[in-house]
Amino acid sequence: MSDILSREKAFNIIIKLILLWALLNLPDVFAYNPYHIAGPTPPYLVYLKSEYLPCTGVLIHPLWVITAAHCNLPKLRVILGITNPSDTNEDNVQVVGYEKIIHHPLFTISSIENDLMLIKLKTTIELNEYVRLVKLPKHVVPVGTTCTVSTWAYNICDSSKDPDSLQNVNISVISKTDCRNGYKDHYIKENMICVGIVPGRRQPCKEVSAAPAVCDGTLFGILSYADGCVLRADVGIYTSIFHYIEWIEHTIQNN
Repeated sequence: MSDILSREKAFNIIIKLILLWALLNLPDVFAYNPYHIAGPTPPYLVYLKSEYLPCTGVLIHPLWVITAAHCNLPKLRVILGITNPSDTNEDNVQVVGYEKIIHHPLFTISSIENDLMLIKLKTTIELNEYVRLVKLPKHVVPVGTTCTVSTWAYNICDSSKDPDSLQNVNISVISKTDCRNGYKDHYIKENMICVGIVPGRRQPCKEVSAAPAVCDGTLFGILSYADGCVLRADVGIYTSIFHYIEWIEHTIQNN
């Protein structure tokens, strides 16, 4: 009998130690980094809900959203003006269908290059204080520029549901040399930018893919790849929007 009680006591001690470890590490899970800023949803941010995994999009035209081509979006619903996708009763939300999805013609799933996709909506979006267009760049973003990267994160206690935490983080564009030092297995080309802090912490997390980097109200990048968590300021590789302006404008004009 005493042996059974001893085993139960030891088991309880182990459980308490595990719980203590989890509590001590919660800040690393939820409090992403000191550059995190709270606030409302950026009015250009779009939640792309699908039967697979969601993605983040950006409204660049009353009929067009841009996101990453690596996003797989079966039975897509485009949701604008939303802060918490897991809240079905949120106000000021617009939900629309789409007419067509257009991948960049040179995109392949085996590469992070040309990782852009345009979505034409079925109906024109109503622009208001909750839903607005983002500006497109007229020049390459300089190294050192501070950008806001935004996307949604999941509650780790129940990541099977829609994400419930919108996060914005202010981080800087870094040089391609620094980026290459962090990503030696990837060729960082001129049509890519890197945003984050070197070296990144690279701790795993679950966040919605294709986060945009918006600098002074202008969309300079769409996240293509990150080894870690961009909401913790880990360095991410982004498609440089400036290098694709001609394709974006041509696609919109001809569709």
